[in-house]
This record gives sequence, structure tokens and C-alpha cells, in this order.
Amino acid sequence: MSEKPIFALMYDFDKTLSPKDMQEYAFIPSIKMTPEDFWAECGKTMRENRMDQILAYMYVMFKKAKGKFLFTRDTLRALGRDVELFEGVESWFGRINAYAEERGMKAEHYIISSGLKEIIEGTRIAKNFEQIYAAEYCYDENDEPCWPAMAVNYTSKTQFLFRINKGVFDVTENDGLNEFMEEDKRRVPFRNMVYIGDGLTDVPCMKLVRTNGGHSIAVYQNSKDKVNELLLEGRVDYVLKADYSEGGEMEKAVFAVINQAATAGITTEMHVKSMEQAQAEAREKLVKELERSFDKLKT
Repeated sequence: MSEKPIFALMYDFDKTLSPKDMQEYAFIPSIKMTPEDFWAECGKTMRENRMDQILAYMYVMFKKAKGKFLFTRDTLRALGRDVELFEGVESWFGRINAYAEERGMKAEHYIISSGLKEIIEGTRIAKNFEQIYAAEYCYDENDEPCWPAMAVNYTSKTQFLFRINKGVFDVTENDGLNEFMEEDKRRVPFRNMVYIGDGLTDVPCMKLVRTNGGHSIAVYQNSKDKVNELLLEGRVDYVLKADYSEGGEMEKAVFAVINQAATAGITTEMHVKSMEQAQAEAREKLVKELERSFDKLKT
């Protein structure tokens, strides 16, 4: 665990850090489909089979790739090379890390996405994330998908907030995730969290972080109508253009939240020390009272 307080930034991926769904850059062209036709088939598969929508797109990807190209972990990661990013994203992480360091904190970055983990791992920003929580396949001895290993939908995203909060990063570890842990012993308090997403699929995470003292940011590309609704309904704190450029509004907002978290950390530490001192003094007082009572009994 870092000696410095940790400031955690959690991001959706598609339309949050990247302008389009990740499948639309290289995968969909490789299977000779349009994005409209591909997503329509995913929706049809979901409805006809009463299927989770994440499992539906994973199945359609697997089915459509057959006979067109080798569908392995490595080829999926290779698709990440073509994923485009919003302005400023590539230098964003270094700037945030440096600013947090100046304020006595350690910034950490996490992906919580319904997109495909393998493609995200192949992007040029993958190295910046402590963990990438996203949909992924289980692979056979030929490194080919044989079953879904993880499907991350809009409600299951919230478990990963608690994993980050408690420091229980292994997705196979459930006992530690569900065990009681005192707030001041958690690795990253919610007040030191920012969740950044683009829409309704992020609402449970946005609301959870905000309700527990953190901050949520809804990003947009062109129209603000949908994200403004989230702001007016009290689900997010800020609505900002998906522009991560140096000196931009996104950077200013996150810097301001880091400032607040750093100050809150100082006052919280003061409170904890005062509480510990008061508890120690109360114990000392109780011991003295017991000793006096014991002395009276002896006489």
C-alpha cells in the first residue's frame, strides 16, 4: 500500500476515452459489416435469446470472425492499435499523476468498461491503468475463445468500485470483497474517487461514487442533452466535453477535485488522531477508576 493517500480515477472506455465503440475501428471492417448492421445483429441476438447484451455482442463477435480471420487473444489485442483517443488522452495520465504528487497524493487510474478487455489491453494507453475491468473471454489450449470469462454490464460495474475501495483487486476473490471493513482502513476512500463516463450505462457507478462523497463527471462529444439530464437529476457533479487537453476544462475540474481530496485527507487525519487520543485517554481513565475501586476493596 502506498504511504501517500491514493486518488483513484475510474473511466468507462467507449465514448469516454475513445470517440466510438472499440469494435468499430478495426474489428467490424475486418468482418465486412457496417457498425449499424453489426450492432443490429447484436440486439437481435440479445432479444431472441433473452441474453445479457454484453454476452450477446461477445457471441456475435466470435461467430462473425469465424472463417474471416484467426480469432485469438493476440489478434484481439492487435485490434487495440487502431483505436482512436480523444484529444489530450495520451498525455493526460502523466499530468494527473504529477499534479497529485504535488498535492501529496498518489493518482491511480482504472478502467471499468463493458467493452472488451483484450482490445483495451492493445491500446497505447493500456500501461497507465492499475487494473482493466472489462468483458473478456476464456481461452482454450490454442489461445482461442471458448467461453465468456467476464461480462461487465452497467450494474455489475459497481462491484469494481468496491474492489478499488477495499484494495481487493482479484476478481476471483469474493470473501474479502464482502467482508466488513472499517471506512478508515479502506485503501481508497470514496471521497478520493472520480468516475468518468458518457451515459446511462455508467449511472450506477456515477451515483454510487457521488453518494459516498466522491465525484462523477459525465462527458459528451457534441450534444449535451442526455448528460445534462444526468446533472439535473443529481446523478453526476459535472458535465464536460470529452477533451483531455492540457489546461482544458476537464483538467481544471479534476485538479480542483484533487485539491479538495488533499484538504479533506488532512482534516480526516486530524480527526482520526483526535479520536485515537480521546479513546486512549478514556481507556486510561477507566483503568484508573478500576484501580481506585480495587484499592477500596482491599481496605
